[in-house]
Amino acid sequence: MLRITDILDKTQSYLSAPEQELIEKAYIFSASVHQGQVRLSGEPYLTHPVEVAGILADMKLDAATIVTGLLHDTVEDTVATLPQIKEAFGKEIEFLVEGLSKISRITFGSRVEHQAENFRKMILAMSADIRIILVRLADRVHNMRTLEFQPPDRQKFIAEETLELYAPLANRLGINWMKVELEDLAFRYLNPDAYADLVNRLAKKEEEREQYTKEVKGIIQKEIDKFGLKGEVEGRAKHLYSIYMKMEEQHIDLNEVYDLIAFRIILDADKESECYEALSVVHALWKPVPGRFKDYIAMPKANSYRALHTTVIGPYGERVEIQIRNRTMHEWAEAGIAAHWRYKEGRAYISGEDDQIKKLRDLLEVQQELKNPREFMSNLKMALFADEVYVFTPRGDVKAFPKGATPIDFAYSIHTDVGNQCIGAKVNRNIVPLKYELQNGETVEVITQAGHHPSKDWLKYAVTSRAISKIRNWVKTEERKKSVALGKDLLEKEFKKHNLKLSQILKSDEIKKMYTEYSVGSLDDLMAMVGYGKVSAKRIVNQFVPEEEAGTAEIPLVAEEKKRKAPSSVGISITDIEDIMVRFARCCNPIPGDEIVGYISRGRGVTVHTVNCPNVEGMDAERIVDVQWNIKEKQTYPVHMRVVCRDKKGLLAEVSTVISSMDINISHAEVETRPADMQAILSFEVNVSDLQQFNQVLAAIKKLKSVISVERVKTA
Repeated sequence: MLRITDILDKTQSYLSAPEQELIEKAYIFSASVHQGQVRLSGEPYLTHPVEVAGILADMKLDAATIVTGLLHDTVEDTVATLPQIKEAFGKEIEFLVEGLSKISRITFGSRVEHQAENFRKMILAMSADIRIILVRLADRVHNMRTLEFQPPDRQKFIAEETLELYAPLANRLGINWMKVELEDLAFRYLNPDAYADLVNRLAKKEEEREQYTKEVKGIIQKEIDKFGLKGEVEGRAKHLYSIYMKMEEQHIDLNEVYDLIAFRIILDADKESECYEALSVVHALWKPVPGRFKDYIAMPKANSYRALHTTVIGPYGERVEIQIRNRTMHEWAEAGIAAHWRYKEGRAYISGEDDQIKKLRDLLEVQQELKNPREFMSNLKMALFADEVYVFTPRGDVKAFPKGATPIDFAYSIHTDVGNQCIGAKVNRNIVPLKYELQNGETVEVITQAGHHPSKDWLKYAVTSRAISKIRNWVKTEERKKSVALGKDLLEKEFKKHNLKLSQILKSDEIKKMYTEYSVGSLDDLMAMVGYGKVSAKRIVNQFVPEEEAGTAEIPLVAEEKKRKAPSSVGISITDIEDIMVRFARCCNPIPGDEIVGYISRGRGVTVHTVNCPNVEGMDAERIVDVQWNIKEKQTYPVHMRVVCRDKKGLLAEVSTVISSMDINISHAEVETRPADMQAILSFEVNVSDLQQFNQVLAAIKKLKSVISVERVKTA
């Protein structure tokens, strides 16, 4: 357990005596207000803020940040108030603590909505002071280190959120050690079997790897010394999650992962030219692997990371990955944005002084326009994860885009009007379709046409948050216009049946009372709800006609009861919507246990999708509704899975036997063999009762010796 004296020891070398006294004062304050509180581990709650402050001290951050680490939970979890914080520690620390206060006091309709609002607040706070994010990340690191004390469902949720949002955020800020630790800890809880297997297999050959690492380091060090380059060589195994992802993406075994060790040449001089000299020394020593050289000095990554990367055929024919950087580049590579906020005597934090903060703000700015929480989270994850591709404008300016970006993304990066009016593009002077994926070094020119408008199909090809947001806004506006017109038409026809005129009804006060009932702000909103199918025209009209007349117009009670039973018969209940037909999407085949959403399709009722179905991202957010599982009778649901194995005789029978032994029916099976790598891909459609049963069959299949990977797949 870390103690306050440990933190003071860490900060003694760079903080003044008054600043250390402030940290000690914050410790005493935190200890007094957290007194009597314990963590799930049974330890005093105070251990958490102290550990968070210790992480911030290791990063050599300023006194205000470390004090905030000690106080970050006091306002939310104790009787302490912000005015007390301000009086005891000053306005700056009050502001930082307020920025970190969570929003648990507000009630949200769903977990996704709560998560989205939490991140919105964090992003807005970051716009004022980046240190708020740094404390939040340190808080998450310690929570992940102690995740074992949480119940299994919370472990899974927190680990997923960490892998999807916090680790990419740390990466975007350039804090590599934090990104690596968060990924490995999340991997441990999300796939414990694969994690344990990888740890055991790596441990068996650890001595052999250490010997190889020592040998290669010695060779490189000797060569750079010979050419008068001063610096050191590091060699370390890649982190577990990156190895696992490589195995999964390339469908290979651990024995086939050649570059388990990454070497770094860290040069003392700040001259960039020496990095290129070191590269020539390495390439003279060993043959480079074609296509594996990356110059992040000339073209830095989005998080400002700079280095030279190359892969060579090293000793014993092994592939060796080598990174070359100087001390300044190395400090940024490890600490990222935190390196800029490390304490420097006589210099306080200056808002907006770093381009990297501006980049991140620009990246996240577009997210603020998105009101739908699922849309917001989807776009945020995509923005944080992106690998980059660099292209040139016709004038020779360099633009960076996420990997997979198309001319549509390029067009919207110039201006919204250019994007909206884009009809094609030229890449290296050749006309290409809008779905063309841009490649490094290409020159892109947009072709526009006045009066042209975006298409909903563009959402399939756009990958940047800005482009997707602008296209969706356009599509939503058009969809809304159509829905308002359709709603008005339906209401006019329904009122006509009762010899009433819509124009007269719209002037009455009664129609305005309905705004409150349906939580809308205007007549157009109400008509749009009718057009979308969220409210029936009949229901609205019935409030303007006598009860006896309304009763004759209604569907007979027996039929109404049958309709009400329809949703529960398929195991789904719908929030805030009248009785409506329900069906399951074939693209993602939801099964009980999946998080789900409903999409209103005109004339076809509600289609139920999993929340992470790719098709949901391109849908009109106005027509997405909350749905829940409501299973009353046992039934089965189709689900698809893919099994990648080492090819051998009797493989299909072996896997099928495992599935059948668990009383699960196989409705369809296909086998594809790949002689080139001696692998076979088995595709199954099976019928399961819920997600738990499906996970059980996945775990059973994974235990087969010939199986490399097994996963659930979407059909479209």
